[in-house]
Amino acid sequence: MAISKMINIVGVHAEGEVGDVIVGGVLDVPGKTMFDKMMHFWTKGDELHAGFIIMESEEYAPMSGSNTICTTTALLETGMIKMEEPVTTFNLDTAAGLVTVTADCKDGKCKAVAFDNVPSFVFGLDYEVDVPGLGKIPVDIAWGGMLYALVDVSYTGLEIKPENAAKLVECGERIKKAVQAKYDPIHPENPGIHGVSIIVLTGPLEDDIDGGKKAINTVVVSPGRLDRSPCGTGTCARMAQLHARGLLAEGQTFRHISVTGTEFLCKIRGTTKVGDLPAVLPTVKGRAWITGFQQVSLDAEDPFPVGYRVGDMWHTPS
Repeated sequence: MAISKMINIVGVHAEGEVGDVIVGGVLDVPGKTMFDKMMHFWTKGDELHAGFIIMESEEYAPMSGSNTICTTTALLETGMIKMEEPVTTFNLDTAAGLVTVTADCKDGKCKAVAFDNVPSFVFGLDYEVDVPGLGKIPVDIAWGGMLYALVDVSYTGLEIKPENAAKLVECGERIKKAVQAKYDPIHPENPGIHGVSIIVLTGPLEDDIDGGKKAINTVVVSPGRLDRSPCGTGTCARMAQLHARGLLAEGQTFRHISVTGTEFLCKIRGTTKVGDLPAVLPTVKGRAWITGFQQVSLDAEDPFPVGYRVGDMWHTPS
């Protein structure tokens, strides 16, 4: 076997969502910013990614909360960054901007990670879209590190439960396509980021202990599955939406719950503006666990050097 590439991976999951972290075998690439580097990989080297660049199943995401928690945990528990107990704080450079992480550490373990995300904001509330099979429904469009359409799950006629996963995915993909056909929001500070690429199906907002709020949600990851965690950037978009509607105050805790029952504990730590748009400064906290270590190699004679896709593994609308 003639090895043409070999990379080292730390397997991690954050509150149920897998986020494998590549820690070796990839060199740096051209680009002044992490966004430039992300676009280089997306357009010229899609088979690999490096640094804190997030490669989803269908796109390169500017930011990912669960992957932030996974990356932080991997860096600390493998000794790539020195762990300080009881708290380790450092910055991660992402394609969306600089993110500060604060890790709770004990006995050599990263017990939880909070990250101060980039400012999150709402483009607009109650946009109307006509969705095949669902009719006309209102959607809110918001930025939380990715561009989201947020939709009350009641418009699908479904509850956010694991047994409804396939149907939730089908509805979410239909809604996304309807939004994309009608709206093309552009990030006010980076025109390279535009267009809704992901959907949050939101459950009802409820009162929580100590004066906080809680809600269940699920995020449909294209081309067709549910995020197993509460989704970090989706949570930030949700907090921006709730704040814009006057339903979540600065400093008020927000407990976001996933389809698997895992949770992120969150708050709005302040407010700002992005361009002319009011924005919130969200903080999200969750946990991650290392699940394994592996080396992945590529034979120079392999006929599928960048992989392939067959649609039998994904639930997509017909």
